[in-house]
Amino acid sequence: MAGDATVAELAARARATGRLGIDTEFMGEGRYKALLCLVQVVVETEDGVRVEVLDPLSGGLDPAPLAAVLADPDVEIVFHAGRQDVALLKRVWDTQITNIFDTQIAAGFAGRRAQLGYEALLNELLRIKLRKSASFTRWDVRPLSEEQVRYAQEDVLHLLELTDALQTRLRARGRLEWAREECRALEDVTDTRPPDEVFGRLPRINSLDPSQRAVARELVVWREDTAREHDRPLSSVLPDAPLVEIAKRRPQSVERLGQIRGLHESTLRRRGGAIIDAGQRGREREPIPVDGARPPQPDAADAPLIALGEALVRARAAEEELAYELLAARADLQRIVTTIREGLPEPEVRTLEGWRREVVGAELLDLLSGRLSLRVATGLRIEVTALG
Repeated sequence: MAGDATVAELAARARATGRLGIDTEFMGEGRYKALLCLVQVVVETEDGVRVEVLDPLSGGLDPAPLAAVLADPDVEIVFHAGRQDVALLKRVWDTQITNIFDTQIAAGFAGRRAQLGYEALLNELLRIKLRKSASFTRWDVRPLSEEQVRYAQEDVLHLLELTDALQTRLRARGRLEWAREECRALEDVTDTRPPDEVFGRLPRINSLDPSQRAVARELVVWREDTAREHDRPLSSVLPDAPLVEIAKRRPQSVERLGQIRGLHESTLRRRGGAIIDAGQRGREREPIPVDGARPPQPDAADAPLIALGEALVRARAAEEELAYELLAARADLQRIVTTIREGLPEPEVRTLEGWRREVVGAELLDLLSGRLSLRVATGLRIEVTALG
């Protein structure tokens, strides 16, 4: 495996060429947060590419030179489906990652389907087939087999070549900046979990009264601390549904706690007392009121309007050779329909912003406001007509 000298050489080469391809292997099962097990890096050389596999578990490896490159806006950092990789590297290497180009995202702008896998994309664009024989192996066990190392190397071997092919297509279609704009959102991804964010996403949390909400907030903090200390998934410490029910009932004994559904006997035995103590601390906290007015809620009658809007979005996506998912999600359409029904200002959804508004967002508003109509034209093509 590569050492510190190799890391420094890769960093220098990335700065010299202006880009670097990177991938990771990690293990998330049964842990509080994913464990970074391997980092694969590819850089360009005078006669091709250089691929190196770095082992963060070997001990003593200093990633600082590469971490600095990841944060350098003058170096393009290439991933495929890199959301988890970005979050993991940011946390473990304590760095920012800028100037990201994600080949999976870019493929959606080049007429390929959304969330296309690396192997399939390589085959479609470059006619390259990968063996992909070690996908679900234990990356945290040492020593690694030769098969695992070859698999890891293959994951980045053609990444820069794939990037060239995609960027050529996107540049020809005038879509390269659209793809880069979409990739910039990856700079902000993280796998940290602020307690207030976790608290706000609990099921039925807004149905609790302020005192009960204070108990739920304290249980969230206790669960996070316990999961981190023991390196266990949150759900194995205390699932969401029982947590909310505990906050609602506020039991003051392990016996009463045992009456709540969804709590395993092992949880009661090992952590029952700690859960009761956390609940008691919550009872002593300031009550937490529900913030603001309740947002407009979906209506069953919205379904046909959402389907109509989706038909328009899919038609425009096909015409523009864009992955539909890049333009809108059902949640986006629901918010648009809801605000139009309620006579509210435009919602802040991506479909109504930037290039998406030009492609379909403005038309979508007109359609749902009765200013456009759709009909099936010759060749089963959807035709958009302005209404007088």
